[in-house]
Amino acid sequence: MKAGWQTKTLGDVLEKTETVNPLQSPETEFDYIDVSSVSNTTFQVEQTQRLKGKDAPSRARKLVKTDDVIFATIRPTLRRIAIVPPHLDKQVCSTGYFVLRPKPFLDHRFMYYWLFAEEFMGQMEALQKGASYPAVTDKEVRDQAIPFPSLPEQQRIVTLLDEAFDGIATARANAEQNLQSARALFESHLQSVFTQQGDGWISTTIGNSCILKSGTTVPVSIEKSSGDIPYVKVAEMTLPDNQDGITTSIRFLNRADVKAGWLIPAGAVIFPKRGGAILTNKKRLALVDMCADLNIMSVIPTAKLTPEFLYFYFLTVDMRKLGTGSSIPQINNYDIAPLEIAFPDSTRKQAEIADSIRSLESECQALESIYHRKIAALDDLKKSLLHQAFAGLL
Repeated sequence: MKAGWQTKTLGDVLEKTETVNPLQSPETEFDYIDVSSVSNTTFQVEQTQRLKGKDAPSRARKLVKTDDVIFATIRPTLRRIAIVPPHLDKQVCSTGYFVLRPKPFLDHRFMYYWLFAEEFMGQMEALQKGASYPAVTDKEVRDQAIPFPSLPEQQRIVTLLDEAFDGIATARANAEQNLQSARALFESHLQSVFTQQGDGWISTTIGNSCILKSGTTVPVSIEKSSGDIPYVKVAEMTLPDNQDGITTSIRFLNRADVKAGWLIPAGAVIFPKRGGAILTNKKRLALVDMCADLNIMSVIPTAKLTPEFLYFYFLTVDMRKLGTGSSIPQINNYDIAPLEIAFPDSTRKQAEIADSIRSLESECQALESIYHRKIAALDDLKKSLLHQAFAGLL
């Protein structure tokens, strides 16, 4: 450690904080900061609930003051960390937060940055316990060590981190905007293909140009770990080898065991038809003959339609708008059959259009990969700067 630095536990550098019971003042209004109130992108308290004491949840117990640092100790919100702004002074937050109020020799922003350092956060993630809502205890937080120099040096480091992180935030926002633009370019082109039709195009419906077929349940006794025919469930649609089309599964069937009515032929477009999976809006083109369970629907093109052209058409369909049912969304044949589709009468022309779409898709994916790498590099830079800051290297 650099000369002039010292290390103490968080418990040794924190002031005592207060707990309250809003129920004792049933008509008094207060702002309640829940564990979901802090944005995990801006690290600010973005939402609060205005409550009367009588309406306070049982977890509303911790009184916070301006410049307190609040740190969520439950896994789904673990990296939600924020500094309490002046307008929330002496308000109440959830017991799901640990409230850190540093003593005068420790700058609150220096401590705030320390909480994001992998040296601290990695330890927090390792200490979490509990099956339903893994969490760390207040004692475990207090027992963590924090290195720090003199107060003026802390403030110098904070200034450097503020400037660097502002620049990183701007660069990251630009990369994310470019990423969205690459996706928007592809989606815009895709929409234009199916709305700006040329000569020789046929307008009809999916029901009149395709065969609709749902999956089926097969006997568990004939499922194999390998075999001729993949038996696909919704989860298998996201396997790495299925990203560009269905080729495999974690379950297989021998062709001899597959009844004719179960088979979904190569060239079909499949998507989830039941439950929350509809909201993922996933579609895949079957590249091999396959079977599927009851939660998947397939659309099988007739000879007048090429599979890839049909697949790209379905990329323009928002399945989230088709699901019906109050408690469990469901897509049925009568939701899909009336969908209007237009396509060139020539399957050769369809293939040419699909090739051009696939080419643009590849270019856009290459751009997306570049921007993903830039975003990852910026995140790594933040981690590196934090490590250097608390090693006394800035």
